[in-house]
Amino acid sequence: MRSTIGILTGGGDVPGLNPAIRAVTFRALREGHRVLGIRRGWGGLVDLVPDRNADNNDNVQLLTEERVNRAGRTGGTFLHTSRTRPSHLPKALLPRHLQDKYKEDINDVTPEVLANLDFLGIDYLIPIGGDDTLSYGAHLHEKGVPVVAIPKTMDNDVPGTDYCIGFSTCVTRTIELTHKLRTTAGSHERFLVIEVFGRYAGYTALLPTMAGAANRCVIPEHTFNIEALTDLLVHDRDRNPSRYSVVLVSEGAQMKGDEAMSFESEETDQFGHRKLGGIGDRVANALKELSPKFNQGRRVNVLSQRLGYLVRCGEPDALDSIVPMAFGNLALDLIDAGTSGRLVAIHDGHYDSVPIETIVGTKKAVDVEKYYNTDRLRPKYKAFGGMPLFIMTSDT
Repeated sequence: MRSTIGILTGGGDVPGLNPAIRAVTFRALREGHRVLGIRRGWGGLVDLVPDRNADNNDNVQLLTEERVNRAGRTGGTFLHTSRTRPSHLPKALLPRHLQDKYKEDINDVTPEVLANLDFLGIDYLIPIGGDDTLSYGAHLHEKGVPVVAIPKTMDNDVPGTDYCIGFSTCVTRTIELTHKLRTTAGSHERFLVIEVFGRYAGYTALLPTMAGAANRCVIPEHTFNIEALTDLLVHDRDRNPSRYSVVLVSEGAQMKGDEAMSFESEETDQFGHRKLGGIGDRVANALKELSPKFNQGRRVNVLSQRLGYLVRCGEPDALDSIVPMAFGNLALDLIDAGTSGRLVAIHDGHYDSVPIETIVGTKKAVDVEKYYNTDRLRPKYKAFGGMPLFIMTSDT
């Protein structure tokens, strides 16, 4: 037996997680490694009871080719996921066996995570997640844990890589669903407002718009003027024989005058994030009220739709089946070389890796000056030579 590899998925689910788990497991088993799947992200390492007589089947499982091969064709993550942050664990979420040991309202149970990794005999840890999940992976690396990280997020905003697992399926579904909604918007001659993912980065609105899914888009990187958007959408509607126009709205976008993003509630997760939602409906209501000013006194009704989990669920597209396979094998390349503290990545179409510290303290976002026309509220369509596959997603 060469080594024991632990793998986990944290944060939101995306299509492509199961293919990544499959790729890691197939390659590792065939090279003589042992693979443990840690359930519910970092939660499995918090809840695990370090006792050989304890039943930890709900926290960790031995992975086999049969298990991962069946799951590898599906979306989501069969290891399950959570937004657990062991360095900031609320008292109410402490497992029973730790409740007498930790008494603060917010607790750092990292010592328990380190002890449980040692108890499991894990030689290398592969977390798959966004910048929240992977930032804790970087923290464990600083504590001496050999970590090789794999980036995933629908927003494609993990620093250090041009591509994150889940992004292509998100863009594909956004284009597909927007085109389906056109029939209703056109039948009723309305504005179509579609709210899409994107807390800090507007890639999931900008790319579908560039592909022709929408007339305009508003993104988190640029605070927009709602009157200017109304004027543009009236113009687009007038030019359309079916008398409708479409705008994609990133969930993190803000209108001029907003003091903050639009949230569903005051509640935050363990990483301090409040759940976003509502900017699409706010934009829709404002467009309806402002439309007479730009449409010769006549109101334009609005169809508002939040895509939400429709772009997150289901099976991965072709790219989110291929890239996870490559990322999983790249992670094993690093492990076989005895290398850790790395984030597998894509740069300008080439597979690579970068220091895991790259994700800490930085944000990846759209270069507005280069890729977004702030007057026309749409992508810039020029200078495509030498651009990466997804145009504006390169860090360079």
